[in-house]
Amino acid sequence: MSTSSWLASDGPSPDRQDRISDNVPEKRHLRVGFVALSDAAPLVVAKRLELGHEHGLTLELSREASWAAIRDKLLTGELDAAHSLYGLVYGVQLGIGGPREDMAVLMVLNRNGQAVTVTPSLADALAETGDLREALASLGRKPVFAQTFPTGTHAMFMNYWFAAQGIDPLRDIASIVIPPAHMVAAMEEGGLDGFCCGEPWHAVAQARGLGRTVAVSSDIWPNHPEKVLASRRDFVTRYPKTAQALVRTLLSACRWLGMPGHRAEAAGWLAEPAWVGAPRDLIAARLLGDFGRLSGRHALLPVSFFDGGAANYPHPSDGMWFVSQYRRWGMVGDDAVVHAAQMAAEVNQTDLFAAAASAEAVPVVSAATGEVLCDGRRWDAASAVDLTAYIDGFAIRSR
Repeated sequence: MSTSSWLASDGPSPDRQDRISDNVPEKRHLRVGFVALSDAAPLVVAKRLELGHEHGLTLELSREASWAAIRDKLLTGELDAAHSLYGLVYGVQLGIGGPREDMAVLMVLNRNGQAVTVTPSLADALAETGDLREALASLGRKPVFAQTFPTGTHAMFMNYWFAAQGIDPLRDIASIVIPPAHMVAAMEEGGLDGFCCGEPWHAVAQARGLGRTVAVSSDIWPNHPEKVLASRRDFVTRYPKTAQALVRTLLSACRWLGMPGHRAEAAGWLAEPAWVGAPRDLIAARLLGDFGRLSGRHALLPVSFFDGGAANYPHPSDGMWFVSQYRRWGMVGDDAVVHAAQMAAEVNQTDLFAAAASAEAVPVVSAATGEVLCDGRRWDAASAVDLTAYIDGFAIRSR
């Protein structure tokens, strides 16, 4: 279905009873940050189709150079909201490595869609030995891997992936921070053995012969939460109607991305220099779930933006998983674990999301299901989690 026909037929109807005149946003012009990644697609779609206008909003998108820039501009108020790493929100909430601020997760923008890429020589060694630990030992030095933000999804997933294979990421790996769009250049310069970030930079590295994808994030944690729509919590309290209008806008964008043919169209937009600035075919391939001949323990799940609304609910238990990993790696103390459930309930704006989803006729899928991660351990978000016992069950962890 073309964009114009969706706007004409499947888009929101003009005879809705909840017109914007009944619920005018307190703030009409919003500056929303993003980093150049394929999973910024909901923001790009929302802007290209001006989906905010129906809800009384005008979005100004601001491309930021790094996740640190996203954090800093959220904290200073230069950004009202942002496409953000899930773990960035919780890192700021806990004050890990920087200022502490009360933060909010308004909705999940996508699930899955990240990867681990290594140099071709290391990929060959891994294929030959079938054992990551042995392949890394062949380097004859401590391996150097890059991630994008110390408390971010990529750092936690890479740590988890290494530990699942008997490698202590704190002792056996040298970890450095590089913005996603700079990963390929870092591989070309040398001295980097691998990296974990979002697409399309894995596809670009592989197309240029600089790296080879050896794992995707859904193989580490199937249907894991990834980027979120984030803000400071005072944005929600000061502008509740605006916050709901913003969630409604992004839900509309996510729903659009879930319709047949629309991801291919969005790939063309993302390829433009203002957004991601990478070749369209490389963006499209992995946006559509084409991983070539890569195989994994779990199904190689493509990035999910909507999935009937199931992708977007901000489950507090997802936030608790990040807290568990921060404690596992010695980034926070036991007090953060004790208060993790309460903190996650305050950060993740479930009532706001439910109200926005209901207004958009999007199912509110609040019942989370458990998943088995790459080490065979189950994270069961559907039941009460004894977080201390969960953390203590890891053989490799900070003591």
